[in-house]
Amino acid sequence: MDLMRTDSAPELPGSPREHLTAETTRAALRVQHVMLDAARAYLTEQGCTEVLLPIIGPVTDPGARGAKQVDVDYYGHRYKMMTSAILYKQAALTTFDRIFCIAPNVRLEPLETANTSRHLAEFHQIDVELSGASRTEAMAVAEGAVRAMVRRVIETARAELDLLGRDPDAFADLLAERFESRTHAQAISDLAEIGHRQNPDAEIDWQGEALLSAKSSRPFFVTDYPKGSRGFYDRENPEQPGYLRNFDLLAPEGYGELASGGEREHDYGAIIARMRETGENPSKYRWYLDMVREGIPASAGFGLGLQRVTRYIAGVDHAWQTVAFPKVPGVVAP
Repeated sequence: MDLMRTDSAPELPGSPREHLTAETTRAALRVQHVMLDAARAYLTEQGCTEVLLPIIGPVTDPGARGAKQVDVDYYGHRYKMMTSAILYKQAALTTFDRIFCIAPNVRLEPLETANTSRHLAEFHQIDVELSGASRTEAMAVAEGAVRAMVRRVIETARAELDLLGRDPDAFADLLAERFESRTHAQAISDLAEIGHRQNPDAEIDWQGEALLSAKSSRPFFVTDYPKGSRGFYDRENPEQPGYLRNFDLLAPEGYGELASGGEREHDYGAIIARMRETGENPSKYRWYLDMVREGIPASAGFGLGLQRVTRYIAGVDHAWQTVAFPKVPGVVAP
């Protein structure tokens, strides 16, 4: 594998054969298999139907946090690889009231993310969207999914946890107590107290997320991000203009962000206004806006990073250790 930069090169997987035959790879992928089985069972119990969403489309989620989108030639038309299935999730609610999808995503992350241990250029999300739901309901489903996955791994994959050196007691607080929640403003204040400077109008940076994460013994939510920090699809709080009805879910122990979600804008006029505020060209989103004009349900949902959650539950150092054929930012790999 060729790292396309020479400074501060991160630890990388070996050759494909070395990586695939490593005991840690086998154990982490077995843990992931158990997690997926548990997530599917839990979400089905919550009334969700699994729907396979597109891998390419005329547009994708614009809020990819500095990552480049990948263009493909689709019979003479410029299409995008999905960085997130958010727009399709909203549209799919015209078929089922509650959906989920194990969705592949491609994001050409900035080269510096190769050193974060949790970024990949190709990854999967457990995407969920709930018609008529509030942020609180979506957070409860996200929390329940994580708890279901952890519980199933502890029950059925003890041998793999032992091989990986992951103590099941690390999840005692997660299983015993509800996840706490703090606002974005409170998180900024917490970071200031430990000397980390964070722009109060922006998403919390990767280092800040890791610092907050390291101070907790169980996952926790960060809510109410400033309006300008996220995409046009997150709903503005009508009772607190300038702030969004959204959330992130962060893991403890320094593992950082696991999921993002929130309530969705579904009013045509509001979406057009938000698009223009964020510099998006509404004409690019014609198919989506046509559906919004005709009517899509109010909803809330989230995308839970599969490899990130696997990294946390398995207790491995790097997200690439949870993928059979990893794509690390800046690294040319099969």
